[in-house]
Amino acid sequence: MGNQELIDIAKRNFLANYRQAPIVLVEGEGCRVKDADGRQYLDMCGGIAVISVGHGHPKLVRAVAEQAARITHTSNLFFNQRAIELAAELAKRTPFSRFFFCNSGAEANESLFKLARRYHYERGDKQRIELVAANWSFHGRTMGALSLTGQPKYHQGMEPLVPGVRHVPFNDITALEAVIGPQTAGVLLEPIQGEGGVSVASDEYLRAARKLCDQRGALLLFDEVQTGFGRTGRFLGYEHSGVAADACALAKGIASGIPLGAMGVVEKLVDALPPGTHASTFGGNPVACAASLAVLQIFDDEKLIDNCERVGAYLGERLVELVAGAPALLEARGRGLLRGVRLAPGRDPQRALAAVREQGVLLSIAGADVLRFTPPLCVTRAEIDEGVAAVERVLAQGLV
Repeated sequence: MGNQELIDIAKRNFLANYRQAPIVLVEGEGCRVKDADGRQYLDMCGGIAVISVGHGHPKLVRAVAEQAARITHTSNLFFNQRAIELAAELAKRTPFSRFFFCNSGAEANESLFKLARRYHYERGDKQRIELVAANWSFHGRTMGALSLTGQPKYHQGMEPLVPGVRHVPFNDITALEAVIGPQTAGVLLEPIQGEGGVSVASDEYLRAARKLCDQRGALLLFDEVQTGFGRTGRFLGYEHSGVAADACALAKGIASGIPLGAMGVVEKLVDALPPGTHASTFGGNPVACAASLAVLQIFDDEKLIDNCERVGAYLGERLVELVAGAPALLEARGRGLLRGVRLAPGRDPQRALAAVREQGVLLSIAGADVLRFTPPLCVTRAEIDEGVAAVERVLAQGLV
């Protein structure tokens, strides 16, 4: 079946909660994907920062197949080998010594929410129930994660939200200082607001957040769902600032497309969630953990994080050049291979996205007006040139 026949079936059987492009992707290799009509695209979206090692990587495919043949699920009534190995590997690469595995970034952020409240409860400080998050943040769509998300458009029709969340302007130290107090359980920030428009947190802002949390007894929590696993040219995005959190949410690139999320915590939080206080049926699934272990091995063997730093810097240069020559664009943003260009007022981002897709390149929208580039970390300079050239053609044709 081709695109249209499959889409007709989808329209009869799917809920209409997604805005989906009129193509059905059926296979991929490296940074290329193909639709059901056989047309090939350069994937500069990467599953929205998920496909970290490229489509169809043979080591990842082999790891998933071998683990599926061995055992696919155990439940968390028992230990499983792959989850143990993955936790040990992540502890070597991060400031975190303990891990909880789940299935997605939203679940990882829900876990942070519960961890922050329960940590203070266990210490007898029961007034500390508030979480502070930033305007334009995005932490997921489950009710707790949605309540943490600082974008009212996602709240419409979903209220009442979970109480006890306060939002402040991003990158505003004064606003942060004014809101953290004896009631604050934790402060949740993204090193780069991906869904909020690819806005980078300043080093000074993150350092101030760390200092304020230490002074006032709150936990500092990072959402590294989009910035983690090499996406910014470091294993975790916080490394650019040197500011480490007490706990962190991970997902997206963690298993390069196999559903997996994680929460990492420092040793002082080891008893924050006693037995029975939190769980996930599929969390730490052996197949997903085997995939993540393969991703880490590929990172090491192929030096993909180094590639991300080099090629990501090149992408940044190309986007700056693009903006300089295009009245339809306002600025280039981002770090590593999490980048975007902001459209000028009055430009239609969905029209721009469709026009670039017609040129054979897949991008995504971040925030209200940013064309986002999040290709696999194996992307080459030549592929960057190809992707940017497609946007240049669209701009030249006046389609943005």
